[in-house]
Amino acid sequence: MTITRILGLDPGLASLGFGAISVAVQSRPPAITLIDFGIIQTPARTEMGSRLQTIYDDLHSLLDEIQPNLVAIEQLFFYKMGNTIPVAQARGVILLVIAQHQIPWVEFTPAQIKQAVAGYGNAQKPDVQAAVARELGLDRIPRPDDAADALAIALTAWLQLSC
Repeated sequence: MTITRILGLDPGLASLGFGAISVAVQSRPPAITLIDFGIIQTPARTEMGSRLQTIYDDLHSLLDEIQPNLVAIEQLFFYKMGNTIPVAQARGVILLVIAQHQIPWVEFTPAQIKQAVAGYGNAQKPDVQAAVARELGLDRIPRPDDAADALAIALTAWLQLSC
């Protein structure tokens, strides 16, 4: 049986959400299983270089542990310009680590993720989180929010691949 492991990443500097799923591709319907979810966190008052180093080191460890076949990332989308540059720097580190592991990656806009998981591109965060819990057969919505978002990104990658 072919198993696909997908790691979803919700880029951030203070909190990088991750969510990993496994899909048994040859079963009908494909069986989707939760592997792990959580966040890589960096302290706010820490120097930028140290924060990026934490993301670099922790993401290497996470990729070694999960060994995904594919990584899915949310495209940058900001309503506050003050956050754009630091998160873009963190995203650069993320892409570097993925490249070093030679793992293919895809990216999706927030609207694409909402559409794929909740069924409409203007879905609210609680609707997306409830859809993630339902799709993965969870009793409750994964926390923190960044981890739930990362699982939605991983599910989006699977739904896009399976079409």
